[in-house]
Amino acid sequence: MSAQAPISAFLPSTVQFADSSSAILPDGARAAAAIFGAPLERTMSFRSGAANGPAAIREFSWSLESYSPILEHDLLELTVLDLGDLSLASGSIEDALSVIETAMQRAASAARLPVMLGGEHTVSLGGYRGIRHIHPDALLIYVDAHADFRDEYEGQAVTHASWVYHAGAEAGYENIIQLGVRSGAREEWPRSRGLTRFSQEPLDIPAWACGDLAQRPIYLSIDIDVLDPAFAPGTGSPEPGGVSFRELAAFLYSLAALRVVALDVVEVAPNLDPSGITAVAAAKLVREAILLFSRSG
Repeated sequence: MSAQAPISAFLPSTVQFADSSSAILPDGARAAAAIFGAPLERTMSFRSGAANGPAAIREFSWSLESYSPILEHDLLELTVLDLGDLSLASGSIEDALSVIETAMQRAASAARLPVMLGGEHTVSLGGYRGIRHIHPDALLIYVDAHADFRDEYEGQAVTHASWVYHAGAEAGYENIIQLGVRSGAREEWPRSRGLTRFSQEPLDIPAWACGDLAQRPIYLSIDIDVLDPAFAPGTGSPEPGGVSFRELAAFLYSLAALRVVALDVVEVAPNLDPSGITAVAAAKLVREAILLFSRSG
């Protein structure tokens, strides 16, 4: 039988944040990657299930080899921590985002690459806030079928449909690059095109932005619905016309020379995909990203 390992199987047991300061690594040492789940699901506008995304991504990571033949590296060469899931069931959205913000900072202090598993895409606002405490000049690159650029949605300010607007309001819209977007309300298009960097091609970073990217730390957010529903049916708001998994993976590999300092993968809803192909796609993206971005400081 070939060796298989989940992305979270490198410690005898998972470790909660409350215990993460003790008995994980020697003093001063950092892991290659630290994974945590943010099972937030408060503002979904169509189908539910994203709260179960972190558990599903972990489960389907068992189906993957630890070795990447494309990258010629193996997770077994690295120390990968799984810090467990956050408790986000109570309190307000801002309370939840504050917990996520703190968790991202802790994961970044424990490892070279913090990895957050969502949850609805709103979690990325908390994750980006956390990284900006450590890297104030961090760029946000997000790949998504939807613009997520409303200033509010259904009377609520911070939602899965408005988180990018608020990220830009806080960090500066010039620090955001959106890719893969193929859906949005009328008012989102002129605003997003006027205030953020974008590409007409699905996953092509504009050439004029590449020099800036080479100089800046990057927070990378992947909404699984950037994939065409044929490759990721298990998501709350599927949108036809997306990219294939091969195209999304090629985009990931194209960032190999850049300084990606944090990653999230969100909007996996396993109850909507009995086949599990959405969760295993997310798990493979996480594996490849860890091998790509965590091997050096």
